This record gives sequence, structure tokens and C-alpha cells, in this order.
Amino acid sequence: MSVSEIEFEREVASIDSDTTGDHAAVPTPESESETPAADAGFPSLGLSDALLATLRKLDYATPTPIQAQTIPLLLAGRDVLGQAQTGTGKTAAFALPLLDRIDLSSRQPQVLVLTPTRELAIQVAEAFEKYAANTPGLRVAPIYGGQDYQIQFRQLDRGVHVVVGTPGRVMDHMRRGSLKLGKLQCLVLDEADEMLRMGFAEDVEWVLTQVPGDRQMALFSATIPKPIREIAKQHLKDPAEITITQKTATADTINQRYIVAAPHQKQAVLARLLEAEPTEGVLVFVKTRNMTETLAEYLSQGGFKAAALSGDIAQKQRERIVERLRKGRVDIIVATDVAARGLDVQRISHVINFDLPFDSEAYVHRIGRTGRAGRSGEAILFVHPRERRLLERLEYATRQTIEPMDLPSNRDINKQRVARFHERITQGLACKDLETFQSIVEQYRQENDIPIELVAASLAVLSNEESPLLVKNELKQVHFTGDTRKGGSDSRSQRPKREFRNDRDSGPRRTEAGMQTYRIEVGRNHRVRPANIVGAIANEAGIGNESIGRITIFDSFSSIDLPQGMPSELLESLQNVSVVGRKLRISKMDEAAPRPSRFQNSKRPFNKGKSKSKFKSKSKTR
Repeated sequence: MSVSEIEFEREVASIDSDTTGDHAAVPTPESESETPAADAGFPSLGLSDALLATLRKLDYATPTPIQAQTIPLLLAGRDVLGQAQTGTGKTAAFALPLLDRIDLSSRQPQVLVLTPTRELAIQVAEAFEKYAANTPGLRVAPIYGGQDYQIQFRQLDRGVHVVVGTPGRVMDHMRRGSLKLGKLQCLVLDEADEMLRMGFAEDVEWVLTQVPGDRQMALFSATIPKPIREIAKQHLKDPAEITITQKTATADTINQRYIVAAPHQKQAVLARLLEAEPTEGVLVFVKTRNMTETLAEYLSQGGFKAAALSGDIAQKQRERIVERLRKGRVDIIVATDVAARGLDVQRISHVINFDLPFDSEAYVHRIGRTGRAGRSGEAILFVHPRERRLLERLEYATRQTIEPMDLPSNRDINKQRVARFHERITQGLACKDLETFQSIVEQYRQENDIPIELVAASLAVLSNEESPLLVKNELKQVHFTGDTRKGGSDSRSQRPKREFRNDRDSGPRRTEAGMQTYRIEVGRNHRVRPANIVGAIANEAGIGNESIGRITIFDSFSSIDLPQGMPSELLESLQNVSVVGRKLRISKMDEAAPRPSRFQNSKRPFNKGKSKSKFKSKSKTR
């Protein structure tokens, strides 16, 4: 079966349309009373005593609806087609029953989980290991692009029971013979819609045709468009269908707000918000990896504990950054979409969309990093003064009102700063050496005949490193252009020309500022599609989808716009990335030469007497 990525994109895009069906964005709510097994707790689901002991230790008391319905079915060997949003507990829904069915005496892969990103692969693998705490000897191997093959070879050679990986790297190991799936019992597709959207349709299809036919299969997806239905129809055997619906596309525990900010003042606005809001862990989303570094450095200079997270950073370092956030050594992570996928840290209290996402689905995934497991969370969206219509579109897609918020004033900021300064004084009163310093200060006061208040103030200035404690320059509040929420006009000239359109989808144009055009040695003759290229580069090399520009496909090669100044190490890693069985062999286009003609490499010579429209199909531009 060949799945059309174009058709799939249309289906996913319909999350914003007023249609109903399998992929509707806002299904009817489900009552918890409809899942009686959840009320009875995990012991009623048929799990082993070892797993129940682990769940008690993890304080898992009541299964979520997806867990209550899925666990008994997978334990019984049924195939499952599950529709559930991120954060509903679906990882435990398939990991727990599959762990109970593993034969530890056989060190061959018995469970294979395919995920769209390496971050999610790592997260799912860690979940398996966590749930198997009372199952000694169980081995789990995450395999994904960007990690050294030798590490994965050693893991697979030693023998593993569970493999969690991205489609491209799993397929590569299967072809090399390092991953043998002859004893596979169950295959899980996690976040299947995201997997197909990233261009892994052909890779997933290939894996499905290579695994044993008698294996069990579970497919989980946030939406069930036609391509997902086709996969389920062809590869699942009489599946039990489970739909966990909710009132909105986003959790009710997330309080969504927006603030209007002009581009030149966004950094200052962010700093004010972070000072005025009571935060724990904060995740700030930006579009480009260059901005992650710039913004993280700006915040660090302002006294915040911030770090950048992007595809440029080595996987081990990324894991260390996330662990620092988890332990409170870092409070703010500035990240791109791809780098933050699968990131699950309980202490994330705020998700801030510093840059608007490309579409409503990306927005839902972003803010889903907070307000998890019943905790409340805050989502704040930065909106350009001319982007009111985009805000309304997000509100329609999530079926929730995104409330406006005021820019914190000087009074708000100074109140918080004074409160924090008072806290530091209170902490100092509990120090062991307080009496020693008290006698020293008193000696100074007597020798210089200075009031104790002035001495204390002088010490306070020194402790603040002589920087001003209070803010003096007020930042001007910006509003929408022609703000209809406040009775303003709404002329067509004031509306944005594009609504959630990616520039990559437009026609021929010059290379964007800040982008560099590269050539890759795969084209139409090799049956490549833009989604294949995006999926390979975004996942295997860790370059975010938001950093990939225009792609034009010619007969024997393609051109792609990527950010300028890409590290040589990253370009080197892209040399060996494969798309539809061919290595990219990426190289820079000659900047002095014109862009490749629309008719370059065409098998048919250009005929001046014919209309150019007859040749438009000779290249694909996204």
C-alpha cells in the first residue's frame, strides 16, 4: 500500500475546518463513568503482581480511560486502534500489558515501538524501563538517528526484549541484519499521524511488510484520517477501536493567554513576564535554532537560569539539559519544536510561544508540555499586532478562548523584585555566621558613626552587584492593529495576507534572508517527495522542520533552503543521511549562479512554442 502524504496533509489540516468525522478536532466529551475499570483501579485490569507493585511505588492509583480500556485488550492478544491525544497516558496503556507478556529467557526483540522522533523514542524507552523496575533482566534499546551506530550495534548484539525507534533507523538496522524481528510478538505505532506527516509513510509501510504476519499490533494516533484508516484496514486484524475524546483539543487544566508584542520588544516583554509570573519550569518555543541561543543568552544575562535546546546540540548534551530542568538547576529552556518533542518534565508550569507556531496542531503539541497528569499549567502566546486573525484561528481549533493579558507594569515588576529581596534577607538571618557579621557591622558603625540603616543599605547595594534593584523605564503596551476586541475597525487591508501558511508551500521565489540553498542528490527520478526529505533531515540529523525552507524537486537532484552558517559537523552528518535509498550528498549551490531552471534536467527539451504551463508539473515546490 502506498500512502499519499499530500492527502494526509489535507486530512490533518482539517483540524481547523468545520467538518466532522474520524479526524474532527473537537469530539464529544467522554464521561469517566463510561470506563468502570478505571474506578476499580489497576488490580482489576489483569496485570501481574510485579507490575502492580511497581505502579504502587510510582503512586499510580487509578488508570486513565485509555489505560483502562487498552490494557485488558492487549493482555488478551487483541489488535488495537486507539485515538487519544498526547498526555492521556497511552504509553503506559501499551507498555504495561506488553511487559507482562515478554519471555525473559529469550533475548530477541519481542516488542517493537515506532515513534516519529528520537525524543519520543527515548521517552518511551525510559517508560518501559521504569515500569519494569521489578522485572530484573529485561532489556530495552532505543535506536534513532543522530546516535552512533556502534552504540546501537552493541545493545542489539547483547540481546534486547524491547526496541523503541524511529522508522528510518529501524529500517536501516533491519536491512543491515543487526535487528532481527523473527520472534516479534507485538508492533506498536505511536503518534502515527505525526509519523506520516513527517514523511515516514514509506518507511513505516516497509517495516510493516517485513515483520511476522502473526504478530499483534497496536496503533495510536491523535487523529484518525483516511491514511491511518488504510493502514489499520490492511495491517490490523479485527482491531478493537478505542476513542478517548475530550471537550477541547487542549487540556482543561491549561490556562491560555496571549499578549500583543511588536518584534523589537519581544525579548523585553518576555523578561517582564518571567519576573512577574510565579513560575517553576518554563519552556519557551522559538522558530529557529539561532534564536534559541540568542534568547537563552539574553535571559541568562538578565539573571535567569536559562539554556538552549535545538537540533544542533548533541543528543547526550540535550539529555543533560532536560535533566537539569527536571532537577531545578535550569528554570527556562528555549527550544525549537523538534527539540522539545517528547519532552515530559512535571515541573513545567509555563509554555511560552515566543514565536507563533506554523499551524494549530503544532500549537496544541507545544502547550501540551504543561498541565499534564492533572496539574494546572499556563500557556502564553506572543502575537504580532497584525496577527489577530491567526489568534482567532487558534481559538477555533482548540475550542477555547485565549484570554488577553496586560504587559506587566513597572509597579508589578518592582513589587516582585522587592519581595524577592526580602526573601534573601530572611534567608540570610538563618545563616550560621550571622553573629560574626553582626559584630563586624556594629564595629564599623561605631568607628564611623554611621546609622545602621545606611550600613544595611550599603551592604544591600553590594549584594545586588551595584545593579539597579527597581525598573524605571516603562515599556509601552501594544495592541492589535484595528483591534476589534476594543471596538476598532476591521478592514481587509489590516488583515494578514497569510493565515498559517508556510512559505515553503508557495511558488518560486528568491532564497529567504538568513537561508542558504543546498543541493541534494535525490530527485523525481528516484520517486522522492518533499515530505521524505523533510522527515529524513528533521529526524535523522536533528534539524527542526521550522528551520527547513523551500524545497524544489528536479529530475536527478533537488534544492533545499537551510539556515546560513550551519556547522560543518552537521553538514558532514547529512552526507550519509538516506532518502528513498539514496544518500543526500548535500553541497552548497553556487551562490553566483542562478537558481536551477524549472526545466533543468528535464527529459523533454524546452519548446519555445509551447506554453510554460504544460511543464509546470516538472518540479515540485513546497
